[in-house]
Amino acid sequence: MRIDHVVYAAEPDGLVATSKRLGEKLAADVVDGGIHPRFGTRNALIPLANHRFLEIVEPLDHPASDKAPFGQAVKARTENGGGWLGWVVEVKDIAGAERLVGRQAVPGNRHRPDGVEITWKQLGVKGLMSDPQVPFFIHWDDDAQHPSHDAAGGVALEKLQIAGSPDRVREWLGLTGEPGVDRDEWEPEVVFDFMAPHGTPGLLSVTFSTPNGTVTV
Repeated sequence: MRIDHVVYAAEPDGLVATSKRLGEKLAADVVDGGIHPRFGTRNALIPLANHRFLEIVEPLDHPASDKAPFGQAVKARTENGGGWLGWVVEVKDIAGAERLVGRQAVPGNRHRPDGVEITWKQLGVKGLMSDPQVPFFIHWDDDAQHPSHDAAGGVALEKLQIAGSPDRVREWLGLTGEPGVDRDEWEPEVVFDFMAPHGTPGLLSVTFSTPNGTVTV
């Protein structure tokens, strides 16, 4: 289990303008991700070091964005002005995540501009919608297609600032604190800064190391 990516919902001026601003702020190239037909969304990506990436996403005018939980979550965040939607952990055993959440994972797919289809399974978006401090889970069907493989600019994820409770997040992830268990199953590699929520819990900011120094979004 490891942090895979962070998700930023497009601001009112749309995906292209939002992703351009973030790319300029991080001194990083933005990659066109494509459309998620099952979710009614489309995305742009900023590949990061350490097998991670930043996803910028917006809802489409499509029935799926009103029906699929991910589409609903993106649409709600965008209609509220955009910004950080949440964070995502990668698991090698999606069945284990299904036991934790108590639901089946759903398939996801998109086609890159070069026509290659990327597929994965994800789980826990409904949990994120009801409690935005917790991440959702993803399992990539082919790790060779992971968006981080396009990383070239030396941008890395350093810190997540979350309004919420570390105990609640650990419970959601099934981490017990037992010696030899968490160490084997969890690879944080990122600083967590938890703050008591003064309102709705959730991901407040993300700090990156960039060629121009440390940048917090």
